[in-house]
Amino acid sequence: MSTAKNYLSLVKFSHTIFAMPFAMIGFFLAAREEIIMKLHGLFSGYIPSGWSLSGIGERKPLWIIFLLVLCCMIFARSAAMAFNRYLDRHFDAKNPRTAIREIPAGIIKANSALWFTVLCSVLFVACTFFINRLCFYLSPVALLVVLGYSYTKRFTMLCHLVLGLGLSLAPIGAYLAVTGRFDWLPVMFSLTVLFWVSGFDIIYALQDEEFDKSQDLYSIPASLGKKNALRVSETLHVLSAMLVMSAGLYGRFGIWYWLGVAVFVGMLIYQHSIVTPNDLRRVNLAFMTANGIASVVFAVFVIGDLLFS
Repeated sequence: MSTAKNYLSLVKFSHTIFAMPFAMIGFFLAAREEIIMKLHGLFSGYIPSGWSLSGIGERKPLWIIFLLVLCCMIFARSAAMAFNRYLDRHFDAKNPRTAIREIPAGIIKANSALWFTVLCSVLFVACTFFINRLCFYLSPVALLVVLGYSYTKRFTMLCHLVLGLGLSLAPIGAYLAVTGRFDWLPVMFSLTVLFWVSGFDIIYALQDEEFDKSQDLYSIPASLGKKNALRVSETLHVLSAMLVMSAGLYGRFGIWYWLGVAVFVGMLIYQHSIVTPNDLRRVNLAFMTANGIASVVFAVFVIGDLLFS
């Protein structure tokens, strides 16, 4: 149990609260007609024959696809986090804020974290194989993004956007798992996640501005300073708010969706009200609490609107 707990801590499993709710939005957006049929007692147990699954002949029960989507999220994110901890272990050891992490603290060996990354990557690809061909063919691209992020802080201050891109794959990936095709609405949710995550990652990076400069690492706070970094974060969050509202209009959602939007946008405003260039004491409150509430509450309202409006 202690080993499992250490690995859960290594990959910050609690942070799945950010992307997982949006993956569920993508899934229910794609599967809502089937689920509504089930709620009305008309569901046969399999995906309707008219739905595309990219050439896959066998029709999988929706609950199996749901479990595979969950596994994909867990394995891809775990691989990305473990690889990030492995690659940054020397920097983490020098930074007082991160020296207590599992690898620099000696709780988990570096090679063990690397093998854990490999295992999670293989399991992720295996899960996509059992979903459909399109997801399987795109799985190396997804891994390239989520694993490649760990290198970006070494050469570009746009690393925050790459992290946002990695998490933004959640809603469109879940949608593809069910339908095997792209659509505008899940893409709009993915762009919402891209700008939202990039924005709050900049806020989180404010804590390491001086350390990043001392180690020649790139980040927007290190490159532009705290004040300008917060302005960039605010701009990204404005874009995120505009996209989530545009998605509501495009998808013709009902009142429950817009209540979710109110909470989501409210949490964006709140986190910028409690973090200033001269006061970083509540960065963790902004990062974890505000954004956790934003994603979970928004997803609950959106899914409720999809199924019951």
